[in-house]
Amino acid sequence: MCGIIGVIDKRRRPMDGSKIRESLAQMDERGNGEGAGYAAYGIYPDYKDAYALHVFFDNVKENKPALVKELESWGTIVHDEPIPTFEAGIKKVHTPWRFFFKPDISRAQEPGETADEIVMQLVMRVNTARRGTLIFSSGKNMGVFKASGWPEQVADLYRIQDYQGYLWIAHNRYPTNTAGWWGGAHPFNLLDWSVVHNGEITSYGTNQRYIESYGYRCTMYTDTEVVAYLVDLLVRKHGLSEKLAVKALAPPFWDEIDVMPAKEQELNRALRLTYGPALMNGPFAICVATPDMLLGFTDRIKLRPLVTGEHGDRLFISSEEAAIRRIEPEIADVSMPKAGEPVIGRVIA
Repeated sequence: MCGIIGVIDKRRRPMDGSKIRESLAQMDERGNGEGAGYAAYGIYPDYKDAYALHVFFDNVKENKPALVKELESWGTIVHDEPIPTFEAGIKKVHTPWRFFFKPDISRAQEPGETADEIVMQLVMRVNTARRGTLIFSSGKNMGVFKASGWPEQVADLYRIQDYQGYLWIAHNRYPTNTAGWWGGAHPFNLLDWSVVHNGEITSYGTNQRYIESYGYRCTMYTDTEVVAYLVDLLVRKHGLSEKLAVKALAPPFWDEIDVMPAKEQELNRALRLTYGPALMNGPFAICVATPDMLLGFTDRIKLRPLVTGEHGDRLFISSEEAAIRRIEPEIADVSMPKAGEPVIGRVIA
């Protein structure tokens, strides 16, 4: 179940959210109305140097002062405002808000701590406290928009068509192991990483214990959250390329490694031994976005569908070809990547 769609314009030409709305709605049968969401990159050019913190407040009057105090202890709030919402047939159980925040490196607690690390620790601290405040998006010049509802409802709640982004990912949820709620809807985000996922991470317990040993905290009651944190750890913190990160998360089987050329054997054995607790088991198809890249990959035997297509400077990744054609009807270059093989589109301008 679940429907995922992603599109990147490699020359950063903006696309409004109307087509991604139509595309995700094409996969309504993959969800059950308990969660949908969108992430868009390039939408805040006026505040592109600040971290855009998207927040759910249970009660703005009660919860906002504590968050403001926390943020101001670590940097400067450049601007904040409610995220505009509209009537869409969704019961508003939270109030979406956004803060544009610049951390002060001089207030770092550890030598060499970066602005990214300060924001990451802030997100973990605030979300772990569970005091009516959830930071669900924390990247620069991007934002996540999600809620409990059908794709069309969530798009209309935020008027997604009013946003202009050069990279979009979106998700229609069919929750299986946890209840549907606003924070549990996809995409999941940390800093510039956003993730949508179809399937189930059966190794979640092992993955959670591993990632939390590095200071991350899983608080949103769904396995996809751990994927966003694993990608951040492997690529941002450990410096792996995206391809190597995929090999760590969805590695070849040992019998496949045994027949590889010697150098490939050495690399894949090293990755499996080093990142064994990060290996993700279960059926899954995953789409990952950053400001410069769109990435898609599946589990090692492809128990969940993933289709890719290219048209001009745009790369599409989705659960279904029909969803891609909803955005670009004339697309001709459509394919199905092999199990565990990453598909990557990068900006070129």
